[in-house]
Amino acid sequence: MPIATEERNLNATAQLAAAVVPAAGRGERLGPGAPKALRELGGVPLLVHAVRALARSRAVGLVVVAAPPQGVAEVAALLDSHGLDGKDVTVVAGGATRQESVRLGLAAIPAETEVVLVHDAARPLVPVEVVDAVAAAVRAGAEAVVPAVPLADTVKRVEPQPAGAPEPVLETPDRSTLRAVQTPQGFRRAALAEAHEKALDGEAQVTDDAGLIEHFGGRVVVVPGHEEAFKVTRPLDLVLAEAVLARRRATDGY
Repeated sequence: MPIATEERNLNATAQLAAAVVPAAGRGERLGPGAPKALRELGGVPLLVHAVRALARSRAVGLVVVAAPPQGVAEVAALLDSHGLDGKDVTVVAGGATRQESVRLGLAAIPAETEVVLVHDAARPLVPVEVVDAVAAAVRAGAEAVVPAVPLADTVKRVEPQPAGAPEPVLETPDRSTLRAVQTPQGFRRAALAEAHEKALDGEAQVTDDAGLIEHFGGRVVVVPGHEEAFKVTRPLDLVLAEAVLARRRATDGY
């Protein structure tokens, strides 16, 4: 018996990932001024670059941006002015924390969507192949997936001391077993939603969504990340990002 048009559309939607971009924070480490997500890179806000990076992936059918609660209209207008308006990009009010913003973004995703990505607005230059690889790994059966790169530097675990004081070294971990984690991180939608629901009691103190999955006993796997998916956190990162963007524009017509 032929599948009804509505059913085919639901199946197609379920196969595509939705992405949440928490962008309600201020990012003070970049200095005073506009929120970090609205700082410009090559004349275009970081947030616009990040949303474009996700939208370029054929694996992604919807991008939900969690904006500052008082700035939803402003962010929607900004995305509109850069050609990112329409049904594939939605702006919602974010929360006081990154975790709350992701939870609110999840609530805006259609119930039939099975794969969800969470991406930092401060990683504007993530290559599309990383987005594709993360989504593919979740579709292949992984509960949670993070892109990551090997560490270039030796790492020391120390005993924290007051600012400026020498910190005793406790351990030098084997660098070959360590990875620097990036985004987008990918999840089975049900697993991520359940983890956020459990975290409402405030007990889980984690820095990313994969950490929430781990905290509640889930399994996270790693796929290769990319050196250009670095996070723009400090002024020097912005200088590096400008150089990468200039090279892309000169060689790829980016």
